[in-house]
Amino acid sequence: MNKYFQIAKLTWDETLVYRLNFVMWRIRVVLQILTLYFLWASLIPSGTTLFGYDQSQMLTYILGASLVSSIVLSSRSSAVGDEINSGNLSNFLLRPINYFLYWFSRDVGDKAMNIAFAMVELTIIFAILKPPLFIRVESIHLLLTFVAIILAIIIYFFFSFLLGLIGFWNPEVWAPRFIFTVLLNFFAGGLFPLDILPKFIFSIFQLLPFTYLLYFPIKIYLGQLTTIEIFTGIAISLVWTTLLYVVVKYIWRKGLLVYTAQGR
Repeated sequence: MNKYFQIAKLTWDETLVYRLNFVMWRIRVVLQILTLYFLWASLIPSGTTLFGYDQSQMLTYILGASLVSSIVLSSRSSAVGDEINSGNLSNFLLRPINYFLYWFSRDVGDKAMNIAFAMVELTIIFAILKPPLFIRVESIHLLLTFVAIILAIIIYFFFSFLLGLIGFWNPEVWAPRFIFTVLLNFFAGGLFPLDILPKFIFSIFQLLPFTYLLYFPIKIYLGQLTTIEIFTGIAISLVWTTLLYVVVKYIWRKGLLVYTAQGR
């Protein structure tokens, strides 16, 4: 496992090499956080409620979504399609290394860097804005939130990897990923809590895997889910994790059958 730790560490070092790109990315993230923060702060003044949320709960949700997004939705496996199209995949097929674990390790290194910056950014925002946050200290809720985040990381990794496998059949892998990324923030609850949607629509969302990337972990933290709802959500996450794993492995094997590595 040491080689995968070294891969994660090299990803961290690689990010520091391209500092400007990373800094611009983090600036975009901060601007998005501030936009949502001031939007909801104006919609829910102190002492009022909207959609069943008071100001502290909604602002905690928005800032929490930003932190969880930095953990869950950051990924280096987006380069899988490029590796396939360029023929560089052949280099990995000839080495004693698990291609899935290689990219998961790169994701871990990328997430570590994003978490570090997100904590600094949120600390500065807290110090300047002093938002009325909802703080939960019960260890059981924190533990269940952690479990939900781990499952969310795995689910998103499989989605990201699956999009990269499009490269086996189509050199255009950027467009599908861009569309997926744009839609994901909405379906995962990155802009607002999904339970403010009409009940029928929300019930459909609960069956989809995207709900469990951002919305579900934060709702556990806020203590707004019953024990049954929490364990039902974890069970659904496990089902989607297993299903996506099977699909990714199947598509991977099918892709290798048509892989040509032109120019290699």
